[in-house]
Amino acid sequence: MKKISAFILKLLGWKVKGSVAPEPKCIIIGVPHTSAWDFVISYLFYASIGGKASVLVKKEFFFWPAGWFVRKMGGVPIDRSKGANVIRQAVHLFNTLDHLHLAMTPEGTRKRVVRWKAGFHTIAKLANVPVYLGSFDWGRKEVTIGEKFELTDDAQADIRRMKDYYREKGIRGKFPENFTTEY
Repeated sequence: MKKISAFILKLLGWKVKGSVAPEPKCIIIGVPHTSAWDFVISYLFYASIGGKASVLVKKEFFFWPAGWFVRKMGGVPIDRSKGANVIRQAVHLFNTLDHLHLAMTPEGTRKRVVRWKAGFHTIAKLANVPVYLGSFDWGRKEVTIGEKFELTDDAQADIRRMKDYYREKGIRGKFPENFTTEY
């Protein structure tokens, strides 16, 4: 899959930067999230560098035959019904699996949002796993996994630092009007 993914990305004009996170368990942030294509590009990217990332997908998507495909692409079923605690479920995954590179988008939607969600921060702190900053820049057609991002106990301050990082990189989403780093 590594060579096929690299070939497809090259064919689509994408450049790859970075390497697989060295720890067996971590959270990889994907920004900006403005299109469903972000998932496809990030999947191809991580596979092209030899990694296997997972994403939380509501359990309703795991019906035949789509469920098989969603699992192959790294989907992990999550219960989002009333009363279900997604953070607790994610922490449980980290505590029970030997390897988990969990890809998350703090924007939480493909629409323009100023307030990013801090669930990734809570999960990382409770599961004691590192966070890496990744991006899919549609302007430069570069997909990356960057440096490890050190978390503090202040989720909102950390999100502001993340937004500053992405603003300084000057990345663009597939639909630039749907991405902002303002706070």
